[in-house]
Amino acid sequence: MTQKPATTHPECGTDRSHCTSRIALQDRPLLTFVQAVKVTALFKLLANDTRVRLLHHLVRTGEATVTGMAKTLGMKPQAVSNQLMRLSDTGMLASRRDGNNVYYRVINECVAPLLDLALCLMEDEGNSGSRGTCNVKD
Repeated sequence: MTQKPATTHPECGTDRSHCTSRIALQDRPLLTFVQAVKVTALFKLLANDTRVRLLHHLVRTGEATVTGMAKTLGMKPQAVSNQLMRLSDTGMLASRRDGNNVYYRVINECVAPLLDLALCLMEDEGNSGSRGTCNVKD
C-alpha cells in the first residue's frame, strides 16, 4: 500500500490536501463493515434536497442566519433549523448566536469538494461518451 500523500485526484485534479486522510482511495484497503456503515449513514444524511441546498448555500456565502436561509429556500425557519442541527451533529457545521440570530457556517473542508464532485457526477451523467472525468476547476 502506498503511503505517499495524494493531494489531487489523478483524473479531475480535485484538491484533496484539506482531507484528513491523504492516502489515495485506490491505495486504501477495502472498507471494513463498520466503515461502510458509517459512509452509508453519511450518504443517507446527505440524501435530502433541503440539506444539500443548505450546504451549498453555506459554501457559497460562508456564513448565514437561519432566518436568511429560510427566506432563500422558501421554508419556515424552524424547518431549516431542524435540518441545520442534523448537519451540525455530524461536525460539518458550526453555529454562533448573535442576539436573536443564529449563524451557521461549514467547518469541515471536505464538504465543498464533496458537493462539487456530486455535481460533476450528475453533469457527466448526461454526456454520452463521457468517461466521467469530472473536469473540476480550481
